[in-house]
Amino acid sequence: MPSKPRPRSGGFAEVLAALPPKEEHEYREAVDPIGSGGFLDGAGRYWRLVRGPVDRRLAKRLAAGADEMTLGRWGRWHEDFPDRFVPVLLTPEERPAAWLSACAEDHRAYEFHAVDGRTLLYLEISC
Repeated sequence: MPSKPRPRSGGFAEVLAALPPKEEHEYREAVDPIGSGGFLDGAGRYWRLVRGPVDRRLAKRLAAGADEMTLGRWGRWHEDFPDRFVPVLLTPEERPAAWLSACAEDHRAYEFHAVDGRTLLYLEISC
């Protein structure tokens, strides 16, 4: 017995056309410097992950001697790269207090290097 022919619909294209328009909202995904192996700072310098998490003794030595230091996710969005999260580099005056704050919390330390030989201590603090 032959089957009845089914009426054809527009299919998937018809369903897509019936959907409401996409809502526009500003959403930016943060790029994890640890997972991606590096990041671009606000000055345009690329920092490459060298090692980490490092032990407490090396982290303390880097806190005193690294050229730059950052508290990881405490950053801002880069104006030239709207999808890229840029960690804030701390001033020399802010570094001792930031190190003490990181020691009081649960943290991990990572060492980054720039092409020009500069060293950065990246402290990732978890609550």
